[in-house]
Amino acid sequence: MTEWHKSDWRNKPRVQMPEYMDEAQLSAVEAKLAQYPPLVFAGEARSLKSELAAVSRGEAFLLQGGDCAESFSEFSADLIRDTFKVMLQMAMVLTYGAKVPVVKVGRMAGQFAKPRSAPTEIKDGIELPSYRGDIINDLPFTSDARIPNPQKMLQAYTQSAATLNLLRAFSKGGFADIHQVHAWTLGFTDREEADQYRDMAGRISDALDFMQAAGLTSETNSELSTVDFYTSHEALLLEYEEALTRVDSTTGKWLAGSGHMIWIGDRTRQLDGAHVQFCQGVQNPIGLKCGPTTTEEDLKVLMNKLNPENEAGRLTLIARFGAGKVSDNLPRLIRTVQAEGANVVWSCDPMHGNVIKSPSGYKTRPFDAILSEVQDFFAIHRAEGTIPGGVHFEMTGKDVTECTGGVRAVTDEDLSSRYHTACDPRLNASQALELAFLVAEELGQSAQTRQAAAG
Repeated sequence: MTEWHKSDWRNKPRVQMPEYMDEAQLSAVEAKLAQYPPLVFAGEARSLKSELAAVSRGEAFLLQGGDCAESFSEFSADLIRDTFKVMLQMAMVLTYGAKVPVVKVGRMAGQFAKPRSAPTEIKDGIELPSYRGDIINDLPFTSDARIPNPQKMLQAYTQSAATLNLLRAFSKGGFADIHQVHAWTLGFTDREEADQYRDMAGRISDALDFMQAAGLTSETNSELSTVDFYTSHEALLLEYEEALTRVDSTTGKWLAGSGHMIWIGDRTRQLDGAHVQFCQGVQNPIGLKCGPTTTEEDLKVLMNKLNPENEAGRLTLIARFGAGKVSDNLPRLIRTVQAEGANVVWSCDPMHGNVIKSPSGYKTRPFDAILSEVQDFFAIHRAEGTIPGGVHFEMTGKDVTECTGGVRAVTDEDLSSRYHTACDPRLNASQALELAFLVAEELGQSAQTRQAAAG
């Protein structure tokens, strides 16, 4: 590969990015960001890559989740805590189901920019630029709010730094104690409507009681009270990404200092595009969204560009097809990967292909469609003899009503009561934890299938 530089993307076709009107202001913001410390460090990114390598071998499982798009107005310690808390609960249930460690990666501390299906939107005959996330412009439907403002990158950096600071404190300061996490989960299964998950929760309790009787407690083993937690986001706004990219003094390689893992969206994976050009040169783990329009030939080229050394843990393929479309698309891509001998992590994003417009006019995602896509993902990997490595959810720790269904049965009529998302509908805490129980059952089946094949 020819020598890569962090600004090379500027010579490539760009999509889904704003056109800033004040070039001088943009340059000043980029220069200021370039002086700031990176938000994450190369050693952390390398640790995540090593853990993802274990996922690719079936020795760990990836849980990636968090906001559709982080918000400046909804930023609070409580919100960060609640989302982190539900991810810990999900991870514990998944660990029990998979019988392997769970790699925890939040869509947090950087998930501010969003691709849009159209560059403009029309309301009451007025056409304005689309809202592209708080790092770019503002949600109110006014001409001033929709003007891209480079100063917002500085606020995104500040909020990301504060979020990371709190996540690190929660991860290592005792909040993640395994017994406390399970006590929260028991609160969920104590509800009458969640009694189908009570048996698994009881088995987890028995396992914890056994560990304690054997002398494995939080006091004797710090691993029971601390976790490793990583951050991720879509690398969409490349001016921001470039400004935070640094050379790692240990290896001499470039690092995207904006987050531990970055991904390329289904709308920005053009083979000769700016986003692929940027991501191929940084050492971070890279995600690649794969939708129904991903061809086998494109996937071959992208795998070669993004992971030319075929390094385990470097590339995660995030499948997002939509319920009912998985069997038409996933097998052909799995077989392409197998034929190429490529090292990848396979992860399932059952959110982005399942957005519908409800009769009440709200964008929503039915819980049953999300679950159906997850189940198809696991079933196809079992049939192909490959490893279903992870799941990728848009979710929040808040008690929102944005996705319909689940044991607490959010209905179409309920959507208006707590519909808070600025972009796409998210699973609430109860729905996310319920999905973790259901995924844990799928993991148990997959483990049995692999054991039977091996023995």
